[in-house]
Amino acid sequence: MGKLTFRRRKKAAPPQMPPPPPAIEVASTSKAAVKKKAGGARLWMRMDRWGQSELIECDKSVIIKRVSIPARDLRILGPIFSHSSSILAREKAMIVNLEFIRAIVTAEEVLLLDPLRQEVLPFVDQLRRQLPQKGPSTHVADQTVTRNNGLQSPTAGQWLPVPEATEVLQDELPFEFQVLEIALEVVCTYLDSSVAELERDAYPALDELAINVSTKNLEHVRSLKSNLTRLLARVQKVRDEIEHLLDDNEDMGQLYLTRKWIQNQQSESLPTGPASNSIVPAAGHLRRLSSTRSGSLMSNYFNDDDVEDLEMLLEAYFMQLDGTRNKILSVREYIDDTEDYVNIQLDNQRNELIQLQLTMTIASFAIAVETLIAGIFGMNIPCTLYNTDGIFWRVVGIMTAACIVLFILVLGYARWKKLIGS
Repeated sequence: MGKLTFRRRKKAAPPQMPPPPPAIEVASTSKAAVKKKAGGARLWMRMDRWGQSELIECDKSVIIKRVSIPARDLRILGPIFSHSSSILAREKAMIVNLEFIRAIVTAEEVLLLDPLRQEVLPFVDQLRRQLPQKGPSTHVADQTVTRNNGLQSPTAGQWLPVPEATEVLQDELPFEFQVLEIALEVVCTYLDSSVAELERDAYPALDELAINVSTKNLEHVRSLKSNLTRLLARVQKVRDEIEHLLDDNEDMGQLYLTRKWIQNQQSESLPTGPASNSIVPAAGHLRRLSSTRSGSLMSNYFNDDDVEDLEMLLEAYFMQLDGTRNKILSVREYIDDTEDYVNIQLDNQRNELIQLQLTMTIASFAIAVETLIAGIFGMNIPCTLYNTDGIFWRVVGIMTAACIVLFILVLGYARWKKLIGS
């Protein structure tokens, strides 16, 4: 029988895995992603209507989803429009860009951009000091008390969703207008202090320039005038924005965010039907909570055409900004008067130099006549006067006296023609 032979089969080599990507590239990619994310996020401060605040860092998409505004409105709060002033009304938010204050205000909260800037800190302090320090638990208790006091609608058969009724009657202004008032107050105070500082520097510098016209004083006044022009432009922008709002009642009506929020909540809560298609009875029932004045304030939330509260608020700060603008204009008029006075001084000195130059020209003409006579006698022409003893001094004296008389005659003629002052 033949001898069986067995062959050992070779094990198949395991499949080779692709080499891992270099760690350096992964690290660089992750760093780039982190850097890109950090570059898009900005620091915001969120403060609600009860005074609770927190610092958040988020990008534009989060803000857009939170306050329901278009992306173009966030560009207004960017660095490109940092020196512009605008107050824009949207469906659920109000865009405030006043000088260094850039914020988005809703009916329930305010989002403030760059709250740690030195100029913005006074606004943050005013918000924390003036907004009611009231927690959500206290807010829920107030809702219960309000409901027990008769906030039930006789037409709908259920409680009206007006959680801020007590606060509105106490504070008299909606939350968004409280924030707007604080922003206008901080901005107007800052502009007033800037004008006062400019006045302290301008008046002594202008008085010094009127006394001594020098290059140093002129340069100082020039820098003050440029600062004055920039400050006037900033005040004018804020004033024009407020004036634009005062001229348009529709725009002012769109700024009533709390009123629109209450109306939306009521339209969602009240069932549709002939017995509950109106909110006027509910508004009349709300007026029983307090005095007639408070009831009229509460009834304003159901009247879309009533903008009296906002109009009075804007008019007060419009008058303050108008006074600040008048201060700047008075300083500019003082600068213009000082410049006119300096120009008059320079013109007077220039006229004196011209008179001196004319006087010297007349004297040169008289001396030239004497020099002409001396040149004539200096020629080598035979003359019998050369042989006369002592004739030299007599001729020199006569020529000098004639030149003096000629100078006096020409000078008198110039004064007669009023070419030279007396």
